[in-house]
Amino acid sequence: MSFPPGWGAPLQARFDKLASWTENKDDGVKYFSGTATYSKDVVAPADWFKSGATVLLDLGLVKEIAEVSVNGKSVGGIQWKPPFRADVTSAFKPGLNHIEIKVTNLWPNRIIGDEQPNAKKRYAWLDYRPFKASAPLLESGLMGPVKVLSELNQ
Repeated sequence: MSFPPGWGAPLQARFDKLASWTENKDDGVKYFSGTATYSKDVVAPADWFKSGATVLLDLGLVKEIAEVSVNGKSVGGIQWKPPFRADVTSAFKPGLNHIEIKVTNLWPNRIIGDEQPNAKKRYAWLDYRPFKASAPLLESGLMGPVKVLSELNQ
């Protein structure tokens, strides 16, 4: 997974399982607000592409919005409400496929992170502080489960 530079998160992070960023031990990830990119290579068997089949990427739970691309081609546009599912038929192919999912969350976690007593830097600039350090964090990121589905159209 990759994060943009200059927003407190590491440039790269590896998640052994999908979970909310707020569960991460790294404060840069825990309090991150913005867009992060997940990437994964998937091998698609030829039988997924039977005549008339539709290949779908089901993202499961996303907080808050997601944009999907497969093999460098944008598919499904921006997903902002359940079901977080994109038709990837036009971009998926038998064999190796590269999937990228850009997930954008909301600002409260960054603002709450900036209020922490151990915060070394502020990343959000506001005229007022609507959140205290003790405010609950909002689930963020791609929590899944992510599934690739092949459905035969009747």
